[in-house]
Formats: sequence, C-alpha cells, structure tokens
Amino acid sequence: MHCANGHSFDVASAGYVNLLQPQDRRSKQPGDSAVAVASRRRLHDRGFSEPSLRAIAEMIEASPHDIVADAGCGDGFYLGSLAQKIGFSAHGIDISVPAITAAARRYSGCEWVVANADRFVPYPDSSFSRVLSITARMNPPEFARILRPSGRLLVAIPAPDDLIEIRGSARERVTGTVVTFSHHFKLLEHKRVTTAFNLDADAIQDLRHSIYRPLGREVEAVNRVTFSLDLLLFAPEPVTQDSGATGG
Repeated sequence: MHCANGHSFDVASAGYVNLLQPQDRRSKQPGDSAVAVASRRRLHDRGFSEPSLRAIAEMIEASPHDIVADAGCGDGFYLGSLAQKIGFSAHGIDISVPAITAAARRYSGCEWVVANADRFVPYPDSSFSRVLSITARMNPPEFARILRPSGRLLVAIPAPDDLIEIRGSARERVTGTVVTFSHHFKLLEHKRVTTAFNLDADAIQDLRHSIYRPLGREVEAVNRVTFSLDLLLFAPEPVTQDSGATGG
C-alpha cells in the first residue's frame, strides 16, 4: 500500500516509513518518549497485557486473509503479536518515532508508519477489513473511510477500575465513546476484561513512566494493581447522502 495523500516520505533504517509533516507536530518529539516505550514494553514482556491480547483476538475474529490497521499502535505489541499468531497483513500507525522504531525492530513482518492519525490515516478508502484503536486517540471519520463496509472496528478504552489502586477515582468512558462513534458506526458488542497483578518495585516504576493519566496516590505503597479494559466492537453504518462520506 502507498500513502494516499501525496506526501513525501522517508524510509528509516529501522524499517518503517515516516510520513509525519511539520503541520502534524505539536512538539519537536510528539507521542510516546523512548522511556515510556521501553517501560511499556517491559510490562508487556512480564505478561500484564496477555489477558487483553487474548480478549481482543477473540473479539475481532481475524483470519490470515484480513488486512488490519492499528491507529495509535505504540510499540506494536497488540498488532504485532496478533499478526504473528494469525498471519494477517498488519499496518501500524503512530505519531511517536521511538514507538514505531521499537515496533519495526520487533515485528519486522508488519508495515509501520509514523503519521498523525488524528489528522489523516495515510491509506486509501476501504483498505482494511479490521481497524484497531487500543487506548489510543479516536478519529471516527477516518476510521470509517479506511474500513471496508463489511469490516469491524475494535476500540479499547480504560475501564472504570483500571489502575484504581493508584488513581483513586473511577471514570466511565463507554457511553461517551459510543456517542463519539455513533455517526459512523453501530455498536455490536461490549466486553470488559479485568485482571490484577502483583507488581514489584521495578514494575511500579515502569507503570509510572508508561501511563499518561495522573496518579492519585503514592504508587510505591501499592503492590497489587488492576488492569481493566472495555472492548467495543463496531460495524460501519451504511453511508447515506445525509450522513455524507468523508474523503480525508
């Protein structure tokens, strides 16, 4: 596949394509830092993300014939792991150069692109049979544009009890997320996957560096943490003249 908007691009030595344009940046180094990427990878390697990975695999029901995009893929753990297990064609997009570099080095069989998916997903219309957005930013018009009419969109968001031991407050996000996608998608299924792990001091520090949300308590005092995601599976709504198709 090729870039759909005519932008020039650079192919990095690590094996990814950089399509990020100056107008796509809010800072000199947008997205996850190298420290955050490394911390999150160590948490993945400890197995903390395995329950979520299994639930996502079951929900999307992908086959080797599928073409899958992950918008806001980070270090590529979910997309790369699923592609290795299932054998589908995988395409990850993230604004962070350190994250995409890590993804390309670990999952060489996938295509990795540095781009701002909040503005534009650099693929043609109806390119994908599955689109993933896993605790990432959401762009319903672009997701609808690149997804095939028979395709499926999986959105994963933190559940109210996610990291509750260290955040100290709960927030329900499902209702707002469904409303956000309601003009382009209909909800087919909602599943919550929740697990708890004992964390040592090193894992606590990796957790501190890897998350965006402020922590409500001193994390060093906590040794067992809940990880919880709400998984939302959507199907595209048929495009009508009134709703209008988005062209990117």
